[in-house]
Amino acid sequence: MAGPLWVELSPEQEAELGRRLRARDLMPNERMRLECVRLSVQGWTAPEIALIVDRHVVTVRKALHRFSDRGLTALADAPRAGRPPRWTRKDLDALEEMLDASAAEGVTWTLPALAEWLRRERDVDLDSSWLSVLLHRDGFRWKRTRDSLRHQADPALQSAVWERLEGLRHCG
Repeated sequence: MAGPLWVELSPEQEAELGRRLRARDLMPNERMRLECVRLSVQGWTAPEIALIVDRHVVTVRKALHRFSDRGLTALADAPRAGRPPRWTRKDLDALEEMLDASAAEGVTWTLPALAEWLRRERDVDLDSSWLSVLLHRDGFRWKRTRDSLRHQADPALQSAVWERLEGLRHCG
């Protein structure tokens, strides 16, 4: 039976590990492998790490061996087959800046309007339903706005209409 698998990091690797774990666009499996390395450095055994990250102990050992053999770069997900994404992180950051500026001015946006803004300003063609998923991943929350023109109504005109309606009620 093999002994425990221990991982040691240099100060540079430790800083890089922390930077990668704080990244916003980190894929879930890569995060799990980085957490395995972080916990191993802290002295946890592979079975204990497996309980913490809710994976099989063999998966944890594979992640630790990947790191031991090839370093932190080996923990990233392998490229996937298929078409590359239509958007980049810079596109979503630009959208976030625009939404922050719009919120300060009191402007509201719909998802189709945001998709159109991305198409027009960033030349990124995204469906509004997929844009919703991407914004939720980034922590954006919203609620449905109410359609009302009450704030634009003229109070004098409204009172005149109400008086006329009251007059009609008595006739019928």
